[in-house]
Amino acid sequence: MPIVTILLIAVTCGVSITAMQNPRYFEMFCFESRAVRRGEYYRLVTHGFIHADGQHLLFNMVTLFFFGRIMERFVSHFVTGFGFAVFYLAAIALSIVPSFISHRNDPSYRCIGASGAVSAVLFAYILLAPWSTIYVFFFPIPAIVFAGLYTAYGLYAQRMGDTHINHSAHLWGGAFGILFVLVLVPQSGPAFVSKLLSPGAGL
Repeated sequence: MPIVTILLIAVTCGVSITAMQNPRYFEMFCFESRAVRRGEYYRLVTHGFIHADGQHLLFNMVTLFFFGRIMERFVSHFVTGFGFAVFYLAAIALSIVPSFISHRNDPSYRCIGASGAVSAVLFAYILLAPWSTIYVFFFPIPAIVFAGLYTAYGLYAQRMGDTHINHSAHLWGGAFGILFVLVLVPQSGPAFVSKLLSPGAGL
């Protein structure tokens, strides 16, 4: 049973719903460059547990539920205990660092949501099973194709200045997920190349 994944979803839903109903908690937990520079480093993690609305929360948690269970089981083979939780929390923090550096002098910059960590989980999965099927709005697409389109769109949108979505966190989160698996299991790199050359290969 994917205990860590379920716990992460439960805590995120609880904190997010509370913050939606109480602006004080939203202000306390969101990522804010000025607050982090004051030493409130906890925001590097807590921002990943609050969301703008129900749709934002649902999308991230559904994705985490389906792919988190698989990655939790994978990580548990190499890191015992709550290794997957450490991976997830590290992804939240590290995926926002580039945004913090870029906006460190912007007092109005804020960011919320678990998308950076969810992207890390998703891309780690894609590295392991590039030809598996991912359903995007009920439309089936090969995981590796989705990764390419997702990355291309993220780079394009970031360049065009779409500030409503933190594409940087998505991309850096995905990169962290890939790097994590490569460090944890170095042979996963050659295995990924082999699977790319063999469509239909599973996890």
